Amino acid sequence: MKTDSKIKLDVQDELSWEPSIDETKIGVTVDDGVVTLSGEVDSYSKKLAAEKAAKRVQGVRAVAEDIVVKYGSSQDKTDTDIAKASLNALKWHSSVPDDTVMVKVEDGWVYLSGEVKWEYQKNSAKNAVKDLTGVKGVINSITIKQEVKPFEVKNKIEEAFERSAEIDARGIKVTADGHTVTLSGKVHSIKEKEDAEKAAFNAPGVFEVKNNLRVQYYSEYA
Repeated sequence: MKTDSKIKLDVQDELSWEPSIDETKIGVTVDDGVVTLSGEVDSYSKKLAAEKAAKRVQGVRAVAEDIVVKYGSSQDKTDTDIAKASLNALKWHSSVPDDTVMVKVEDGWVYLSGEVKWEYQKNSAKNAVKDLTGVKGVINSITIKQEVKPFEVKNKIEEAFERSAEIDARGIKVTADGHTVTLSGKVHSIKEKEDAEKAAFNAPGVFEVKNNLRVQYYSEYA
């Protein structure tokens, strides 16, 4: 089992391996496998990259993210500027259906709402705006309304897990109740937990995924 000091070193190494991040500006503390990131970056995408890097490290059970996005004065944008840029970005993104997403901007934070049919469309909306200048964060409250009725949802998800090189399906149990899927069992990392959830959302007819997977070390598997 990894100690907190070893996890801290591994997270710092992973941050230094990420080309978009200046690891010297990010602080790392670890307490019982919970990693806290602090410091400043000059874009929201770098903040996300730091969080993803920490989640890739084996032994990390959770990530508390206190990184602040701080733009230089030459990059200052009003909320109106950001809102207009967000609408244009959504309009030109091929994976986001027209007139389905509403945008609100408050103090540099972009709030997305509306309805789409697929999880990838919801994620695409966030990806379309997260790198815009002036954006400090994105709250994605878009809901998924899929017209296709659930059909063998449980089997489709389990088959997707089996095909994936990133997910160890042996430790995952899938249950389906109408449009809701519940994942339970054990995985090796936070990233594997998130990948399993994404795979479940990609199944036709799934509106909600309850991710009850527990992150455990390899050595804790029977």
